[in-house]
Amino acid sequence: MSVTVGQVIQRLVEPCERLDDSVDRLIAGTPETRVTGIATVFSATHEAVERAAALGANLLITHEGTFYNHQERTDWLQDSPVYQNKRRLIEESGMAIYRFHDHWHRYRPDGIMAGLLQALDWEPFVEEHLPAASVVSLPVRTVREIAGYVKEKLGIPHVRVAGDPSLPCSRVGLLVGYRGSGANAIPLFEQKRLDLVIAGEGPEWETPEYVRDAASQGSGKAVLLLGHEASEEPGMRYLAERLKEAFPEVPVHFIASKPVFTIV
Repeated sequence: MSVTVGQVIQRLVEPCERLDDSVDRLIAGTPETRVTGIATVFSATHEAVERAAALGANLLITHEGTFYNHQERTDWLQDSPVYQNKRRLIEESGMAIYRFHDHWHRYRPDGIMAGLLQALDWEPFVEEHLPAASVVSLPVRTVREIAGYVKEKLGIPHVRVAGDPSLPCSRVGLLVGYRGSGANAIPLFEQKRLDLVIAGEGPEWETPEYVRDAASQGSGKAVLLLGHEASEEPGMRYLAERLKEAFPEVPVHFIASKPVFTIV
């Protein structure tokens, strides 16, 4: 039995209310296209499109934007050779690309968060799932020990820490992606009595400065920043696992990305 791009998309959005105002849409391809293989990825980079095609996939499901901005506007890119070359690759490969961002975050628990918790083996420690965060109660470890553990489990070369690395921590809040802003993290620290917030990223002058002031006042708190991709990529690996169960007749692959930054 064949599966179409439209049927895969329908299965993806079924578990939550369909959003009218959303960035989730087909960036390339048509709903009627028969799917020969599916690949999931954090970002539909030039390399990811090439790798998906080499795997025999013709549907690439990406969490973040394909063309360098959240709303996927391309009018300002028409004269860019980089944009033109990438668009040509997508068209010549016959790749359908579906942006799956807002709906995946609306799953309960958030699909990206579920993938991060699975990757860290912290599912048994979950105390509470909130719309934009999860709270876990861990055996007491220092910030430095938690940072080392997270790096090992996620396979990432570095994290950034604000606060005392030797601070003992038990109550930890997780905020994936760009949710590490002060507006998200500071109420979480105070309302949930957290020792540590682990986030993807956020403005450096917000949550890290709150942590610095807390330390000056004798209140131990810390924030650990993974990077946007590192915090959200496990959620796309988790999505591939779910798609394998939903469409056992279709080959499904997860394409991991290399870290976009090098520390020099």
